Order: sequence, then structure tokens, then C-alpha cells
Amino acid sequence: MQSGTFHTSYASDTALRPTWPMRLRIIVVLVAVLIFPWFADNYWLSLANTIGIAAIGAIGLNILVGYTGQISIGHGGFLAVGAYGAGLLAVNLGLPFWLTVPLASLLTALVGGLFGLPSLRLKGLYLAIATLAAQEIIIWVITHGDILGVGESLSVPAATLFGLNLNERTSTDFRYYWLIMACLFVTVLFTSNLFRSRVGRAFVAIRDQDIAAQVIGVDLFRYKLLAFATSSFFAGMAGALTAHYRGVISWERFTIETSILYLSMIIIGGLGSVSGSIYGAAFIILLPALLTNLGRASSDLIPNINSYIPFIQQGAFGLAIVLFLIFEPEGIVKIWRNIKDYFRLWPFSY
Repeated sequence: MQSGTFHTSYASDTALRPTWPMRLRIIVVLVAVLIFPWFADNYWLSLANTIGIAAIGAIGLNILVGYTGQISIGHGGFLAVGAYGAGLLAVNLGLPFWLTVPLASLLTALVGGLFGLPSLRLKGLYLAIATLAAQEIIIWVITHGDILGVGESLSVPAATLFGLNLNERTSTDFRYYWLIMACLFVTVLFTSNLFRSRVGRAFVAIRDQDIAAQVIGVDLFRYKLLAFATSSFFAGMAGALTAHYRGVISWERFTIETSILYLSMIIIGGLGSVSGSIYGAAFIILLPALLTNLGRASSDLIPNINSYIPFIQQGAFGLAIVLFLIFEPEGIVKIWRNIKDYFRLWPFSY
């Protein structure tokens, strides 16, 4: 039975997955991701793509909230900056897809750093209100079309990559699946290594006790702004991918409800966990789809149930958050950790 982790080399000490069960799980996940699109139809591919984009945005928010301890309810606004930034770069400047996504992400990082300036003086509820103001300011700028030169919605040209049209009608979901999963893989790899670096440890020190972190030499102003910029970068990436994947974007997709949705993802999945962000994104995206399918399946037994599905979805969404906060505040990632510990320690009870 494993009773500790003992490393005999620097390579094993610095490995992301030091034990063979961890490596085996990663291999299984990668194989599942690679074979999934060959057997799934467009409906399930669309859900997988939506989960992938949401997971990128959730990881970005978790960097700020879960790892750095800076509350934010303006994530939807930063997603909007990335989406409209990519759309306007493609429409007005004719830039290719492979340029609009990183440029929109960098633009969002700049905007996030700007709105992160109050974080040096504000904490808790006051910082939350400041990020809420950022959300409202961004949406106000977008809805006033004279400022950006857009109306209520923006049509994004079809994306091409290596001469391949990603928005071809019959295979859009299949082609975007590989791109979105590649972006998610890079996001997970970057974030996992970020918190093994000096910058990531500074983020965690600020979360645990910012005054103590400042005493030991952590520059609060620098690292808080960097946390906002890093979080916003991945929000911008998620927004840019959404713009190209959907083809048409509207400000209604990035309201305060979207910010709350992303907060619920990291709460349910697990704060301060990369894998928890993915679990939370999958849970929040799959829950409404599951309820909709159950409603359709039971429409013969309950004739008017389809008209109640939106209200059932909202109730289930709120109930899930409350139940997780009461019974498992550390989220799905803690439940998964408990399952692994149970089988690792079995047949002993502790």
C-alpha cells in the first residue's frame, strides 16, 4: 500500500504526474478524447465543443478566484471582449483565424489588467462590485454600436486554418472539436505548470494571506494585476473561440448571468483546481441538456412538461449550487479525490 511519495531524482520530483496510476488516467483520458469524435454525432460534438470552450473560460476564472483569491463577477464581460475583439479583427481588418484568437486574447488581458487596478485597494464584496461595474461598462460599450461600429449582433466570417474551412456546414462541429481540444490542452498544461512556478506560488500566497505575502517580498500590485490579466487572457480565448464557432455573436450571450454561470462552474467543480474547472464546466453544460432530454422523453406521460423545462433547469441549477456548498464545498474534485482514496486505502477505513 502506498504510504507516501518518495522521489529519487529531480525528474520524478518535478513531474506533473509522478505515479503510474496518474499517468494511466491521463492516457485513458487522452485516448477517450481522440476516439470520441469518430463515434459521436453532431449533437454530442456540439456539447463537447461547448464544454471545451467553457472549461477554458472556467480555468481562467479559477486562476483569479480559486488560486489568487480575488473575487470576480465580471467574467462574462471579458468573454465579450474576446468575442467582439476577434470578430472585429476578422471583419474590419480581414485577419485570419489563427491571428484573431491570440490578438483578441491579448486585448482581453489588457482590458482585464485595467479593470484589475482597483484590486490593490479593494477586497471581498467591494472588489466584487468593482468587477460587476466592469461587466456593465463592457456591455454598455458593446450595446452602443456607434462606439465599436457594430449593431445588436456581429457576423463573423468563416474561419480557415491551413486552407481548411472550419465552418463548413456538414462538419463544423467535427473540425472545431480538434481545435477546441487543442486549446484546452494548452490551457491545462500552462495552468498546471504556472502554479509550480514563482509567479503561481505568489498568487497562492496572496490568496492565503496577502499581508504576510507582502511581508516576505511579494509585490501585491504586480501579481494581482498579473492574475487579472492571465485570467482575462483565457476568458478572451474562450470568447474568441465562441465567436468563430457560432459565427454570429450578440451581447446577450455575455450578460451578468454568464458571469454567474462561470462562477458556479468553479464552485461546483472545485476552487483552486484545474481539473475541477473542467468537471464544473461539464456539469453545468450537461445538466440542462440532460433535463431537456428527460423532458422530451417523458412528454407522453406529462403533456405540458416542455413548457416547464426552462424553469426546471433554473431550479436545478440553483439547487445544485446550494447542495454543493452545504455538503461538499470543495466541489466535484474533492468527491473524486475521496473515491480514489477509498480504493487506495481499501480494505482499511482510514
